[in-house]
Amino acid sequence: MKSVYIVAIIIALGAAGWFVLSSSGGDDSSSAGEQQASAIIIPELSAMAKKGQIAFKANCAQCHGSDATGTNQGPPLIHDIYNPGHHNDMSFYRAAKMGTRAHHWQYGDMPPQPQVSDEEIGAIIQFIREVQKANGIVYKQHRM
Repeated sequence: MKSVYIVAIIIALGAAGWFVLSSSGGDDSSSAGEQQASAIIIPELSAMAKKGQIAFKANCAQCHGSDATGTNQGPPLIHDIYNPGHHNDMSFYRAAKMGTRAHHWQYGDMPPQPQVSDEEIGAIIQFIREVQKANGIVYKQHRM
């Protein structure tokens, strides 16, 4: 009899977990295909990061979300996989200049962004790094 209760509890917990996971997915009514993301902290930005935020919204937000939290077209950059120890600033620079193959996510390859100047890329990187830091994403040595 005790095992029947345990099985019932396991089934109930599994159903509750499925409900939570399925109800937290993307919302088709959001603009530019943005996924619902957990709230992030946007800190008081430096002057350079403010310029980067403007350039990001004009050039990157369509795929990466207005606050770099991702969409159904591109990954969230406010994510630990993009900490400076795994993806350094040059990785972001190269991705913007030359594009990059899909390697952590299933969104497809990122094309080069020739319309974004070197100065804007630097400011965008500053914006991403300041928001990452405010959300606890800091350098972690990458080990393979």
